[in-house]
Amino acid sequence: MVLLHCPTQDNMAKRVAIVGAGVSGLASIKCCLEEGLKPTCFERSDDLGGLWRFTEHVEEGRASLYKSVVSNSCKEMSCYPDFPFPEDYPNYVPNSQFLDYLKMYANRFNLLECIQFKTKVCSVRKRPDFTATGQWEVVTLREGKQESAIFDAVMVCTGYLTNPYLPLDSFPGINTFKGQYFHSREYKHPDIFRDKSVLVIGMGNSGTDIAVEASHLAKKVFLSTTGGAWVISRVFDSGYPWDMVFMTRFQNTFRNSLPTPIVNWLIAKRMNSWFNHANYGLIPEDRVQLREPVLNDELPGRIITGKVLIKPSVKEVKEHSVVFNNTPKEEPIDIIVFATGYTFDFPFLDETVVKVEDGQASLYKYIFPAHLPKPTLAVIGLIKPLGSILPTADTQARWAVRVLKGVIKLPPSSIMIEEVNERKKNKPSGFGLCYCKALQTDYITYVDELLTAINAKPNLFSLLLTDPRLALAIFFGPCTPYQFRLTGPGKWEGARNAIMTQWDRTFKATKTRIVQESPSLFASLLKLFSFLALLVAIFLIFL
Repeated sequence: MVLLHCPTQDNMAKRVAIVGAGVSGLASIKCCLEEGLKPTCFERSDDLGGLWRFTEHVEEGRASLYKSVVSNSCKEMSCYPDFPFPEDYPNYVPNSQFLDYLKMYANRFNLLECIQFKTKVCSVRKRPDFTATGQWEVVTLREGKQESAIFDAVMVCTGYLTNPYLPLDSFPGINTFKGQYFHSREYKHPDIFRDKSVLVIGMGNSGTDIAVEASHLAKKVFLSTTGGAWVISRVFDSGYPWDMVFMTRFQNTFRNSLPTPIVNWLIAKRMNSWFNHANYGLIPEDRVQLREPVLNDELPGRIITGKVLIKPSVKEVKEHSVVFNNTPKEEPIDIIVFATGYTFDFPFLDETVVKVEDGQASLYKYIFPAHLPKPTLAVIGLIKPLGSILPTADTQARWAVRVLKGVIKLPPSSIMIEEVNERKKNKPSGFGLCYCKALQTDYITYVDELLTAINAKPNLFSLLLTDPRLALAIFFGPCTPYQFRLTGPGKWEGARNAIMTQWDRTFKATKTRIVQESPSLFASLLKLFSFLALLVAIFLIFL
């Protein structure tokens, strides 16, 4: 890995302002340095990490997490493509270790010298000569002093988990409630639930986590959901991490070649193999469009032991109780937690630059405002792939930086606007998974699209001839981020080895006791026949 350094002041490289030093901001700094640009990152807090930096108190303008947060994507699937997690890290990483990893990444590539901490971005405005230069005036505030600087480009990396969505108008009687209520953003520790009757509204990952945590201390816990959800465990087939089994190029190709109803049937069958969601009151009402599954290893156990009770939506809130729809009985409640999600905006940008409507912005490839005459502003990380945001943001930044540098030319505005409008319509193709929410997209398909644009997508047919072991690992194995830096600009020399040893690092974290396994004749024969079948399949492909 090459050490990167911020260009000196006398360098004529393009100056790039980066807003935010979270996972997307760090990737953007590094990609700018790789391409010889001069990044300056403005971070309003006193440290890097964004969402992954736990604080006891909620900080304005910054994502907030609770003490017990663990990654939903395993370490092999959620690392930066050229910087694996330490091999002794657990497969699913607690937030404190995740932050340590981000600091290691920043130190390894000398990113800290490009970051100005405790600096708030007040405004980002087009210069009067923008149509000719594409430049921006960035006004910042640090220690009470405002400063203004001119930049050739801007990369916005502020995420979408900063503005809590609290729809109190949808809960009649909430103003009469005598207990305590708050948004999940404010939750830090479960102690507040001790011996209380708790209602959690919203069954996303945060809501489910909070309900499960509360159930260990509370007198009673209700989890209210309008539409239900699929719940899966981090521990998947044979104990493997769920995403290393689910996220493969082979499975993705297979899913996308099948009609959506068949894919939905297969998904439902797979999800119900752990437990029957209908029997637990969890089965999604809309099984045509896929919403993000809930990752929780404990929920079924808490439901079956009566510690968590699944309820429909809330009909009415009273002084000391709530009434649920379709259930006339009043349930006494002391605390209500609204896990109702987030909205996002860009307070430092004018609406003529990026306008947020219906939970999404008009961004080409989820990155560039389609209408700007000069493509010199990019939004990184404003996307919800069914996969990790770190490798997604890294790939976005690699592509965006080459656009900012002028190496890649974007299509005319009319074509980009048309594509953005088509995406907003969210018309089902009839094949593969159908996503129901704004910003959701197919992880592998989206990343491959960007990789193709920078000539960095692995060529499987070529690899089959030159390196068949690697080709098979890429296609049939987990789509780990190392694949994204295997070739093209920003190529990492260690990518092949990282791919071939990914399972070693996965098992090292769990095999903390060595067990002697006796060889099985049946297993050996099965492996032999599987290998022969694979050879026949490869032969038929080229027949």
